Amino acid sequence: MLKDITLGQYFPGSTVVHRLDPRTKLLMVILFIVALFTAEGPIAYLTVFLFLGVAVGLSRIPPRTILKGLKPLVVIICLTGLLNLFYTPGTPVVKFWVLTITQEGIFSALFMIWRILMLITGTFMLTYTTSPIALTDGLELLLNPLKRIKVPVHELAMMMSIALRFIPTLIEETDKIMSAQKARGADFETGSILQRAKALIPILVPLFVSALRRADELAVAMECRCYQGGKGRTRMKRLRFAGRDYITLVLGVLLVAAMIVLRVVGI
Repeated sequence: MLKDITLGQYFPGSTVVHRLDPRTKLLMVILFIVALFTAEGPIAYLTVFLFLGVAVGLSRIPPRTILKGLKPLVVIICLTGLLNLFYTPGTPVVKFWVLTITQEGIFSALFMIWRILMLITGTFMLTYTTSPIALTDGLELLLNPLKRIKVPVHELAMMMSIALRFIPTLIEETDKIMSAQKARGADFETGSILQRAKALIPILVPLFVSALRRADELAVAMECRCYQGGKGRTRMKRLRFAGRDYITLVLGVLLVAAMIVLRVVGI
């Protein structure tokens, strides 16, 4: 299950999506989220889904990889769907005990699951097609105006990038620790919820120790290279917007505008 988590992984490529400026992709994720939460009705959701499908197709990220990343979130997605299914008022369809399934609840649950799947897939596309270094540079440039009010923009961007970069590493470390504990007779799959929680303690302790050790090693490595933060630093590759970036941003704005129009019209 842990190996199925692909958040933070970068898949190198030379597609149109990979070549987009990281600032464009960050802004597009924001526009996509706004459009997704503005959408209301099957036509609006279908439009957003087609937009996302085109992006996935252009990036050439295998759908199997995306589905693999969604697998660990199945429980949360199903729980969200069930809550909308049973607690949405409307025309009753099935009623048993204190639970009532309404027609509106069915549609609400389906649309909510659809929305969550598209939201996760859209955010996955950012890390799948953008290297951690490019993501750091793009995020720092977008937040540059905050430097005027003494916000440590470079340090914040660096911390976010390092956090994303170390997610796959920590997942791999957790898998190794679990395998070692299982070889010593540990059981993580049977017993009550309390027993399973107690069984995780032998995993969490060495995992925290490993994470702290890696953080210390990274800090020492950065100090050895005379890292002093963002002040006076230059970039080997300067980010510049190209024609494809402007076209992509225009499409993102049009998508949001279309969702607003469909919501007002009530389609």
